[in-house]
Parts: sequence; structure tokens; C-alpha cells
Amino acid sequence: MRFLETKFCDAWLIEPERVHDHRGYFARTFCHREFKQRGLETAFVQHSRSLSAKAGTLRGMHYQLPPHAEVKLVSCYSGAVWDVIVDLRRASRTYRQWQAFELSAENGRQLYIPTGFAHGFQALSNDAGVNYLISSYYEPAVSTGVPYDDPAIGIEWPLPVTAISERDLSWAPLTSRETAPVP
Repeated sequence: MRFLETKFCDAWLIEPERVHDHRGYFARTFCHREFKQRGLETAFVQHSRSLSAKAGTLRGMHYQLPPHAEVKLVSCYSGAVWDVIVDLRRASRTYRQWQAFELSAENGRQLYIPTGFAHGFQALSNDAGVNYLISSYYEPAVSTGVPYDDPAIGIEWPLPVTAISERDLSWAPLTSRETAPVP
């Protein structure tokens, strides 16, 4: 695995090192030792999966508040997604900044998302499937989000939104929560 720096000091884009032969390829997607050597989370208590049927589908921008804040390791097992993270750590020099990454079944990339970040993605293809390794259990009482189109963040999505949940449309703008707990 190759750990590539992002603009955020704690988030990583991880590329597989594929070993090819006549059968196809083999690649590691997780190594406890390599993650631990970098000071990254190694205990993932939940594995989740989503499938977005239509290109343009948007899911996000989600996070959980402390003490149930989550580290996520996200990959795309089918199709392709535009995966976005937003730094919500008020003390960070990159507060409110976002970065996007194309994750696809073809490129095999994974995104390591530390606590304090909102996460979401837009399907770039039909039948875009995403896997999530998550460090904390889902806790509905502290599960929240920010609007995908929040002007305080200014995310540039590559496609028009074709589908989004009512819940994801209901998040309060970030500026209305400046005194809320820090994720």
C-alpha cells in the first residue's frame, strides 16, 4: 500500500500495490502494522456498505459527535464516486476546507478519514458501491451532518444532484452552529 498525503495532515489517500499475474491481481487493503506505524486507527468495529443506483446520487455530508466520533476507511467496490471530506476541527488551520478524491473499483483507492471531518460522496456512475470500515458504532443521537451545498464550505460537485435523502437536505448550515460541540 502507498500512503499518499492529502492537504489535511491526518487524512490519507491509500493506493493499492497490485501484484498482477495471469489470473488478475492481488492487493492488500489493510495492514494493522502499517496503519499502526503511521499512528492511524487500527480498530474498526463496524463495516458498512452502500449502493447508489444512479449517477449523480449524493450521500452526505455526515459525521458523529464526540464521544462517538468516527474514523472511516472508505473504498469503492463498484463503479466510481467523487468522495469529499471537510475539516470541521475549529482549531485546525484547514477548518472548513474540503478536498475530493475519485475512488473507483478500477483504481482501488481508499480514503482514510480521521475524526473531526464530515464525509460524503456523489456517484459518478450507475451502481456505485462504497465500503466503509468505521471505528465507532453508529449512534443516532450524535449522528449529524452539514449541507452538501453549504456556502460556508463551497464544495464543487461534478454532476447535478439526481437523488439525495430528505435527512441530507435537512442539515443546518455550518454558520448556524459555530457554538456547537467540535466533532
